[in-house]
Amino acid sequence: MVIAKAWALKKHFDGFPKTSDFDLKKIELPNLKDGGEEKLLLESVFLSVDPYMRPYSRRDMKEGDIMIGTQVARIVESKNPAFTVGAFVVAGRGWRTHFISDGKDLQLLPSNWPESLPKSLALGTVGMPGLTAYFGLLEVCKMKPGETVLVNAAAGAVGSVVGQLAKIGGCKVVGSAGSDDKVAYLKKIGFDEAFNYKTVKSLDEALRKASPDGYDCFFDNVGGEFASVAINQMKKYGRIAVCGAISQYNDYVPQKGPYVQLPMIFKELQMEGFLVTRWNNRREEGLQALLKWVMEGKVKCHEQVTEGFENMPMAFIRMLKGENLGKAVVKV
Repeated sequence: MVIAKAWALKKHFDGFPKTSDFDLKKIELPNLKDGGEEKLLLESVFLSVDPYMRPYSRRDMKEGDIMIGTQVARIVESKNPAFTVGAFVVAGRGWRTHFISDGKDLQLLPSNWPESLPKSLALGTVGMPGLTAYFGLLEVCKMKPGETVLVNAAAGAVGSVVGQLAKIGGCKVVGSAGSDDKVAYLKKIGFDEAFNYKTVKSLDEALRKASPDGYDCFFDNVGGEFASVAINQMKKYGRIAVCGAISQYNDYVPQKGPYVQLPMIFKELQMEGFLVTRWNNRREEGLQALLKWVMEGKVKCHEQVTEGFENMPMAFIRMLKGENLGKAVVKV
């Protein structure tokens, strides 16, 4: 018998999440039975903390539910011939150390995953955030060689991949981040221009200086004031992929901002919100492309690893405060 630990949502977040909003529970898992539906016992090795958890928890969860999220897990016991003991999978079973599965909700890591590559990247660059960058750029922004791409939250899990994929695609890339260290990192991984939005005197001027001719594509992870300013610097027929709105997730009162209709009309812009799940049928295509670029050194990865399952809430809060560089993960 296994005793699993799990973090539950004790109280819906009111403004910025606090550690007191979470509750650590112990759950007794039943033994696996021959012929039963539940044929696999797994232990989480790495767990993801992501911005989407903040708005989704309000939409999809009740107080007392186990926090939503994804993990890389190892199969500890198997009565399912499709899964061997010791194999690694990606699962969306929330903040748990152990769980039981029938296998239908598990995705094996790509069979050509190199031993030298950290398995945690399946939660980041070669996982959901990487796929978000891949399909957002190719299918929503429809970037073309020679264009200029703007991305905010550019040092985060999604934004850092967006910039590098845009460079592979032959684009000029401008990134915005929230610290000088992050700006230095963006320059290191190949961004043409990068600036610290917290220290520039004028966001409008910083965007104009980085690309005087404007922007063909804008990959927006932030929303709010940044998006309101950036939309006025889009080129005619520009495309905006709305991926996230992290500037608004923790607001007590909804923000009131400038309206987008006039620049949308005058510049004939396209703005489209998207969820990466739209391309689930092309998941393998995206993962193989990302894995190839990582192995070739064309896409570099940085992870902010927090040690210890007991530190999940703190890792989540730090990520929402923008304290992570690259993908934030927790090592159990």
